[in-house]
Amino acid sequence: MAQELNALIDKHVSVITNDGKNLVGVLAGIDRVTNIVLKESVERIFSMDYPVRQVPIGLYIIRGDNIALIGELDKEADEKIDYDSIKVLPMKPVVH
Repeated sequence: MAQELNALIDKHVSVITNDGKNLVGVLAGIDRVTNIVLKESVERIFSMDYPVRQVPIGLYIIRGDNIALIGELDKEADEKIDYDSIKVLPMKPVVH
């Protein structure tokens, strides 16, 4: 999988981790075991009690075995979403 992700270097991606976190940022690097480095990253925290919170993280490393899903993000479409008006259940952890 690491080889296929090389095409996403320097592109905006969304990452879902096994514990249900949603991280968005620019893919800065990847190694052969799919550990990744995100720059300009933000964690999106979902809740039914308050709108989506976007917590700036900056440079962030994620272990490859903690990644459930990674994909390119359409930044233009993403910027049109009004996250301040969205309340949604948080994602559940991935169970293998």
